[in-house]
Amino acid sequence: MVQLTRIYTRGGDKGKTSLGNGSRVAKHSPRVAAYGTVDECNSVIGLVRLHTSDEADATLARIQNDLFDLGADLCTPEEEAPAYPPLRITAAQVERLEQEIDVMNAELEPLQSFVLPGGTAASAHLHLARTVARRAEREMTSLADDEAINPEAVRFINRLSDLLFVMARFLNDKGRQDVLWVRGENR
Repeated sequence: MVQLTRIYTRGGDKGKTSLGNGSRVAKHSPRVAAYGTVDECNSVIGLVRLHTSDEADATLARIQNDLFDLGADLCTPEEEAPAYPPLRITAAQVERLEQEIDVMNAELEPLQSFVLPGGTAASAHLHLARTVARRAEREMTSLADDEAINPEAVRFINRLSDLLFVMARFLNDKGRQDVLWVRGENR
């Protein structure tokens, strides 16, 4: 378990930070940007949870923990024979998201238009979390162009954005309170 006794270390005062393997990189490096955006997504999910309860809240709590796993995965570069095995996102975590999507989606009416962010407070915040997850995915796939990353991590963030979309509809009274795009309405 992690134990933090001091919050500031002064180690980042010159624009560098330590990765999970101890190497130092610029705070603006693509790897730091990717796990920083994952952290931002986690924070938005924290806002969503102010408006949820029961099963939805339990699902989001588990996802927040998984997002810390994802951050740990991303902050530790892939290397052969590491001294300590790093925490990595697994296929089982991705499959659980898929199962949860399928359960919620089975209760929704098929979409007749694109959904605008809105409806309930929880749904509006879930749409914000979804867009942050999509940005994290773009940053992760950009990072993967130059450095090896766990492919399950990319699958996880992709499925997460799908789950956040479906849950937003589900918490909008199973889609009945969705705000739908009307093409060309204001022309």
